[in-house]
Amino acid sequence: MTAKLKLIMVYFFRSPEGQIIAVGSQTAFSAETIQTLKWLFSEAELLQEHTVPGTFIGPRREMITPWSTAAVEITQNMNISGISRIEEYFPVEECRYASDAEIPHDRMLQRIYHGLDEDIFTIDRQPEPIRHITDFEAYNKEEGLALSEDEIQYLKALSDKLGRPLTDSEVFGFSQVNSEHCRHKIFNGKFIIDGVEKESSLFKLIKKTSAVNPGRIVSAYKDNCAFIEGPKLRIFHPAAAARPSFFKEEEVKTVISLKAETHNFPTTVEPFNGAATGSGGEIRDRIGGGKGSFPIAGTAVYMTSYPRIDNGREWEARPPRKWLYQTPAEILVKASNGASDFGNKFGQPLICGSLQTFEHTEHDPDGAERKYGYDKVVMLAGGVGFAKMADAAKDRPSKGDDIILLGGDNYRIGMGGGAVSSVATGEYDNSIELNAIQRANPEMQKRVYNAIRSVAEKDHNSIISIHDHGAGGHLNCLSELVEEVGGDIDISRLPVGDPTLSDKEIIGNESQERMGLVMKKSDTDELRKIAERERAPFYVIGEVSGKGNFTLKDSRNGDTPIDLELSDMFGSTPKTVMHGSSPEGGADGHGGFSNLETVPSSMSPVELTDAITKVLMLESVACKDWLTNKVDRSVTGLIACQQCCGELQLPLSDLGVTAIGYDDPEGIAVSIGHAPVAALIDPAAGSRLAIAEALTNIIWTPIKDNIYGISLSANWMWPCRNEGEDARLYSAVQGASDFAIAIGVNIPTGKDSMSMTQKYPNGEKVLSPGTLIISASGESKDVRSTLRPVMRRDSDTTLIYIPFVHVDKGEDSFPLGGSAYASTVSKVGTRTPDISDPEYFKTCFNSLQDAMFNSMGNPVMAGHDISAGGLVTTLLEMCFANTTGGADIDLREFASADMLLSEVPGVIVQVKDSGKEEFMRNLGQVKAYEIGRPAQGRTLKVLYGASGQELCLDIDAMRDSWYRTSYLLDSIQTGEKPASERYANYKKQPLTFAFPKHFDGKYTMPSERKVKAAIIRETGSNGDREMAWALYMAGFAVKDVHVTDLVSGRETLDDVQMIVFVGGFSNADTLGSAKGWAGALLYNEKARTAIERFYSRKDTLSLGVCNGCQLMAEMGLITPEHKDISPKMKHNESHKYESAFVGVTVENSPSILLSSLQGSKLGIWVAHGEGRFSFPRPIEEYNIALRYNYNEYPGNPNGSPEAVAAVCSPDGRHLAMMPHPERCLRPWNWAYYPDRSDDTVTPWIELFINGRIWLERQ
Repeated sequence: MTAKLKLIMVYFFRSPEGQIIAVGSQTAFSAETIQTLKWLFSEAELLQEHTVPGTFIGPRREMITPWSTAAVEITQNMNISGISRIEEYFPVEECRYASDAEIPHDRMLQRIYHGLDEDIFTIDRQPEPIRHITDFEAYNKEEGLALSEDEIQYLKALSDKLGRPLTDSEVFGFSQVNSEHCRHKIFNGKFIIDGVEKESSLFKLIKKTSAVNPGRIVSAYKDNCAFIEGPKLRIFHPAAAARPSFFKEEEVKTVISLKAETHNFPTTVEPFNGAATGSGGEIRDRIGGGKGSFPIAGTAVYMTSYPRIDNGREWEARPPRKWLYQTPAEILVKASNGASDFGNKFGQPLICGSLQTFEHTEHDPDGAERKYGYDKVVMLAGGVGFAKMADAAKDRPSKGDDIILLGGDNYRIGMGGGAVSSVATGEYDNSIELNAIQRANPEMQKRVYNAIRSVAEKDHNSIISIHDHGAGGHLNCLSELVEEVGGDIDISRLPVGDPTLSDKEIIGNESQERMGLVMKKSDTDELRKIAERERAPFYVIGEVSGKGNFTLKDSRNGDTPIDLELSDMFGSTPKTVMHGSSPEGGADGHGGFSNLETVPSSMSPVELTDAITKVLMLESVACKDWLTNKVDRSVTGLIACQQCCGELQLPLSDLGVTAIGYDDPEGIAVSIGHAPVAALIDPAAGSRLAIAEALTNIIWTPIKDNIYGISLSANWMWPCRNEGEDARLYSAVQGASDFAIAIGVNIPTGKDSMSMTQKYPNGEKVLSPGTLIISASGESKDVRSTLRPVMRRDSDTTLIYIPFVHVDKGEDSFPLGGSAYASTVSKVGTRTPDISDPEYFKTCFNSLQDAMFNSMGNPVMAGHDISAGGLVTTLLEMCFANTTGGADIDLREFASADMLLSEVPGVIVQVKDSGKEEFMRNLGQVKAYEIGRPAQGRTLKVLYGASGQELCLDIDAMRDSWYRTSYLLDSIQTGEKPASERYANYKKQPLTFAFPKHFDGKYTMPSERKVKAAIIRETGSNGDREMAWALYMAGFAVKDVHVTDLVSGRETLDDVQMIVFVGGFSNADTLGSAKGWAGALLYNEKARTAIERFYSRKDTLSLGVCNGCQLMAEMGLITPEHKDISPKMKHNESHKYESAFVGVTVENSPSILLSSLQGSKLGIWVAHGEGRFSFPRPIEEYNIALRYNYNEYPGNPNGSPEAVAAVCSPDGRHLAMMPHPERCLRPWNWAYYPDRSDDTVTPWIELFINGRIWLERQ
C-alpha cells in the first residue's frame, strides 16, 4: 500500500442549509453531470474555489462513511461514473468554542477541519505490519484485552508449543473469542460461597429449567436465539428470489424465535450508536438462528440513574456525579433514539418495552457509604420472530464448502468490544473504550437480510450454516462458523472501507451489518444473483478445510496473521472460580437497608394523594409517550398489540402481540419483567418478581398450553467481584431457576453482563443494582382475543382483584420494600413482596387464562397487571386512555392502606356481570375479590384501610402528572415547542370514527386473480410485504419488483395495471427521502422508460405510501401532466420521526381508490420523518384526498397545511398518501377499534378492492 491515496479531483457544493458536500472523482465532471448532481443535492451550489474557509465537522479522512457509500451508490445508479467518495461537512460557528475539543462531535467517526481543500480525502498512513508478541503482559495492558493471568500463561505455553511468537492478530483474536462477554466465564465458572463449593454452575442452574420443563422448546443454548414450537400456518412470499415473481402462500410448520441482547457498555459510552448496534445485533442474532430465520418485532429496556429533568423531585435532590461520558438524561434520549432509529429503518416494530431509573446511597451504621445507580446503564434489545421448523437447526459444513460474507466494509470501529465490555467502565483509557464502540447501518442490514430471507423462503433452503457478526467481528463469527471442521480465509477478499487498516483491525473490527454463511459451491451462484438484486455486498472469502484449523492468509503477499488450530484458538484455560460470602444481617451482605419511615397507613388522604402523584412521575411508572411516539409500531402489518391503547392512544399496554401470517389468527406474545430494587433487598425474591411481572404482563392473550407454553429469556446484569455481590448473584440465579422449574416454564436463552460497575477518576465506585430482566414469549392461539388495559364504561360490569399470592388482612401482606413509592422517598426498604407458593401462582395463571378465554360469551372486557406503582396506579391507568368515566373502589376488607402502593403480583380484570358467575366458577381455587365498578365522572374513589378512609383522585389531574415526565423528556429530544403542544393536546384529540353506511365488516378473498399489480421497492424499503398482502387480499396477482429489476430491464411493467411504491427508508434517506430512489428511476434509461410507459397508459393506477408518497412527489407523479407544480415532502415540523395511530377523514376527491370511503372517518397508522406536504401553488388547486382529523400537533403529526394527508391526480388514478392503509386491514391491526366484534376486515380493504374493480372494467 502506498503511503498516500489521493483522488484526482474534489468538487465542493454548498447546500441551501449551509453544509458542504465534497465529491471526490477520478474524472472531470461535464456540465450535464454537474446539473444532475445539483438536482441530487437539492439545488446545492457548485463552488468554483478549490478551498473552503471556515471550521467544519466532518468524517475522518481515512474512513469512508456508510452515508458516503450510499451516496456514491446512488450516483452509480444514476449512471454517473468515476465518483469514489461523497461526504458532508457541517460548519461550526466561528469563535463559539475555545478549542476543538469543546466542539461537540463524534470522536470515533469525525474530526474538526480548519478549512477544506483538495487533500481532505488524501490518506497519509500505512497499515501497521503484523506484530509478533513476546511480552503478553505488556500487550494485554496496551490493547485493553482483559486477559487473566491464567490466559496469559496459556498463551505463553501455546507460543512455546508452536515454536514461534504469536501474532498480534492471534493474541487479539484469542482475547475476543474467549472474553467474558463471549464465553460467559462467570456463568460457566465455579462458585465457592462461605468456603463451600456450590454443586452447580450458574449456567447449569439455568439449563436445568429446560431439562425439567422442556415445554415447547425446539432449540436451546445451541444458537444465538432460542426456538420454541410454533403453529402451522400460511406464509406469504414471492415465488422466486433472483428475479421478479408473483407472491404466493405456502403452508409451513413454524418455530418461534426469542432473543434478548444487552448492550450496556457501548450505550454508556456512546448512547446512540451503542443502543442502535445493540438493536441491530439482536436482530442479526435472530436472522442467524438455525439456517436463517425471520425477525418480526422488537422490545427494549433502558435503565439509567436519575435524569434530573425537573425541580422538586426529592428523590433526585442529591448533587449529580461528574458523569464519565453523558448525563443520564442524554443517555435516555440518545439511546432510545438510536434503538428506535435502527428498528425504524430496518423495518422492525418495537412493540413492548420498559424504563427504570434508580440511584441510592445507603449509609451503614459504621459510617460507610454504599452507592448504587445505573451509572453504567442497562440497554436491552430483544425480539421475537419465526423460522420454518425444517430450518431450526444448522447443518454441519463439509470440506470444500464456500465461506461467504454478506454485508458492509471494515472500518476501525468496534475494536475489542468483546473484551472491553468485560470490565468495569472507566477502567481503561478513554480512547480504548471509545474505540470499542460500533456504528450502525440499518439499511445495509436490511439488504443482507433480504438476501438471506429470499434463500430461507425457498422450498429448498441452501444455507448450511449462518452466523452473525457481533462481538469479536470476523474472529468470532468465522471461527464459530467453522468450529466443527476448520477453514481457510483469504483476507484480501474481505471488503475494506478504510485502506489504512492493519490485518488485525480487518479481522477483529466489529463493523456492523454483516453475516457469515456456509454454502455448497453449487449453490453459491444463486445467492450471488439474489444479493446483486438486493444490492447486498457479497463475497466468497474462503473455504471449509476439514482440518480443524483457523487460518487467515492474505493471498496477495502471503502474510498469515492467524494460523491456529481451532482447539488452540478457543483455549483450555482453567475454569473461573468465584469466591463469595453469604449475607450477614441483611440480604445484600452489608446489614440490609433502612426501613421506610413514612408509609400510606400513616398518611391522611391528602398526604396519600401527594404520594401517589409523585409515584406517577417516577420514570418507571410515568407515561412513556416520549419513547413510543418516535418508534415504528406498525411496520410488517402483523402487529396485533403494541404499547398504545384507547381513544387517546396512551402507552399503557405491557404486552406485545404479533401475527405470523397475514391470514391466520395464531401469533406470538412477548412481555418483559424486572424488579432490581426489590432484588437489592432479596436477590432470589427479585428474580421471582421479575418472572412474575413478565407472566402477569403476557397473560392477556390466549397462550398455547397455558403457562407450560411460555419460554423465558433471562438477561443478567451484575456488579461482580464487589463485596457480597457474587453470593447475591448465585442466590438470584438459584431463585430464578427454582421458581421457573416450580411453575413449569423454561429459560432456553439469555445473556449475562457481569461487569456492571462504574469507576470514577476520584476513586468513587458506583454499583449498578444486580438486575435480571425477563423476556417472556409464547404462541398466542388467537391474536384477535387480546385484551387491553382500558376500562370500559359499561355500568353492568365488575372490577375484580386477583392477587397471585396469598394475602391476608392487614399491612403485613403488602410490603413496600423495593417499590416505586420507596424510591420516591429515597429508600429501598427492608421487606419486599415475594411468591412463597409457586404452585398457587401457576394455578392463578392457568385458571385465569381458562376463565378469560374459554368462558362462554367472552366475559372479560379489560385487564391490567399490578407492578410498578402498585394497585392504585393500575386502577388509574385503566382510566387514563378514556375521556370520560371513573371508578368506585372498595378495599376495606383488606384493612390495608399500604396495598395501594405495594407491588404484590396480581391483576385487575373487568368482567361483565352477565358472565361473572361463570368466570368466578372457572377460576376454581383461585381467590378473587370484587372491589368495584365503573362510575360516572372523572374520579377514582377508593375506600381503604381498617377505618374506611376515602381517597378521591381526580383522574385527569393524575394523568397530567403521569404525562408530565414524558413531556419533560420529550422537550429534551424534540424541543420545547412541539413537546408543549403534545402535552397540551394529547387529551383533546380522541379518536372518533364514522364508517361507511354500506360497510358490514365481512369479506371473502377472491379465488381468481385476473388483474396484475406490482409492488416496487428500493434498497431500504421495508413496507413491501404488507403492501403486497393488501393487494393480494383484494384479489390482485401481485408481483415483487425491485428497482434493480427495472434498471437491468428484467422488468418492464408492461403486463402490470397497478403499481405501488412502498414505504420504508430507501437508500437510508441519504440525500433526502426518496431522492436516491427517484434518481435511479429518472436517470436510468430502462427504468425511466418503463415508468413513463406505465404512466402514459390510461388503464393503470398507482399508489405511493409513505416513502412511496415521497417518491411520487419527487418525480412529479401526483401531477403527471404538470410535474413542475408537484407537491414536495418536507421534514415533519417536529423534526423527528413520528409514529402514531391517528384519525383521518376521507375527502371528496376524484380518487378511484378512495371512492367508496368518501366522508368516512377512520383510524390509520402513520410512521414517517418527512411527511409534511408543501404546495408550490395554492392548496385549492390540488385534489386533497385525505386529511388528518385535527390540524394541531400531534393529531396532525407532521404539520402539513390544512392537515393534508393524501393528494391524488386530477383524473383520480394516482394517489400519494403518507399514512399506511396496508397496515390497517384487520380490526386487530388497529390500535383502537370501535365496538364491532363481528368485523373480520376494516374499511381500508376497500381502497384496494376499488382499484381491482376499476381495472377489471377497463
